[in-house]
Amino acid sequence: MNHVLIVDDDTDSATTLRELVRADRFSVAVAHTLRDARRQIALQPPDLVLLDMLLPDGNGLDLFSDRQLVSDSEIVLVTGHASLDSSIEAMRLGAADYLVKPIAMKQLQRVLSRCDSRPDAAGGKTVPAAAPRDPDAESGRFGLLWGRSAAMRRVYEQIHRVAPTSVTVLITGESGSGKELVAQTVHAFSRRQAGPFLAVNCGAISPHLMESEIFGHEKGSFTGADRQHLGFFERASGGTLFLDEITEMPLDLQVKLLRVLETGRFMRVGSTQSIQTDVRIIAATNRQPLEAVAQGKLREDLLYRLNVFPIELPSLRERLDDVPLLAQHFLEDISRREGIARHLDDAALRQLAAHPWPGNVRELRNAIHRAYVMADGEAIDARWLPGGAGRPVPVAALPAPRAAARSEPSPAGGGPAITLPVGVSMAQAERLLIQATLDQCQQQKERTAAVLGISLKTLYNRLKEYAGDSPSRQ
Repeated sequence: MNHVLIVDDDTDSATTLRELVRADRFSVAVAHTLRDARRQIALQPPDLVLLDMLLPDGNGLDLFSDRQLVSDSEIVLVTGHASLDSSIEAMRLGAADYLVKPIAMKQLQRVLSRCDSRPDAAGGKTVPAAAPRDPDAESGRFGLLWGRSAAMRRVYEQIHRVAPTSVTVLITGESGSGKELVAQTVHAFSRRQAGPFLAVNCGAISPHLMESEIFGHEKGSFTGADRQHLGFFERASGGTLFLDEITEMPLDLQVKLLRVLETGRFMRVGSTQSIQTDVRIIAATNRQPLEAVAQGKLREDLLYRLNVFPIELPSLRERLDDVPLLAQHFLEDISRREGIARHLDDAALRQLAAHPWPGNVRELRNAIHRAYVMADGEAIDARWLPGGAGRPVPVAALPAPRAAARSEPSPAGGGPAITLPVGVSMAQAERLLIQATLDQCQQQKERTAAVLGISLKTLYNRLKEYAGDSPSRQ
């Protein structure tokens, strides 16, 4: 039988916790001070320590000062005084988890079941593999992330620490820097890896529908609710719910989310029954959290509930050393899907390293994809990369009353410009642009679509429409 030690100076809280743990068939001891906790550990080393932080004779974190005493114990902090500094310090010292009072029963059961799966003398129990500390030396890969720079290694260390826990994570970083990949990597290295990972962009859902989408609704709860709908919290049960762009969530809904984080329970729209939630929350924003609070975009109390463990993702310009590695990764992925292997020449690599990448990793991926499509042979040169000569064909809308469109050399040197007559319709302008670009690209449709920034399917549809037009309709 596994042994649990509860260290809490609140007698009522310790008693309640003891009864909850006992109900799960663990032996339990209780200590109300650090001194008593050390004595209990010496008498019977526990498999699990549920440790309060504020104790009469010191901080609960002081127990970590004697690692030999608790070397074989899993320590989980249980406190009603959560703070950013304490959570970071607890993870750094080696805490396995961090639970905030009032504790949801499912969260406690998950901690106890994890304790129950630790290896014992019989060797019959196993635990999930921990996240690696560093990326593979050759590939530079860490989960779904790529990079060998010092900035990314700091991110990897944070993921290594927080992934095995149930702690709430807040990821900050610029758009396109890879926040969702960080969340997916945390999930992949967590004990919830077998459960679902559900990503929700709070800025992409109508404010009128967001509550229904997140919490679900009952049949008949509003006009159009012709059936029961399970929200994100229920669909992500047993896994991870990633709330991207959390500052775009309406403030009234932030209040309800805060309540879920505090109680572990929620209600569907139109229901009077609360439901226990079993999800890990990871949130993200491209704003500075404190600035978002000052601007009224994020509730301060919700920020402190979400920001238990912050991960700040660097922009690509802060880790330019990783650009060649990322570019090669994207290029290999595209080559594998398209069936034609291509490589970047030295001039292309130098140009990639010199670009500021305001769009971050997303911009780099799109640039590599476009250069791959535009390349004539196996080697990709600098021409079609950002800053190169192969710019998309520009359109200059210059006054030329009722004249036909004509091509002129572009002063920027990036190909001919098209002069359109005043009064031309948008459909006609689009047609003239597509036809001129197709001519400029020597009828190569893949290249034309890439230059125009449209899909090949869209280009084919447009050309089919033009081919079906009679001269009288043109």
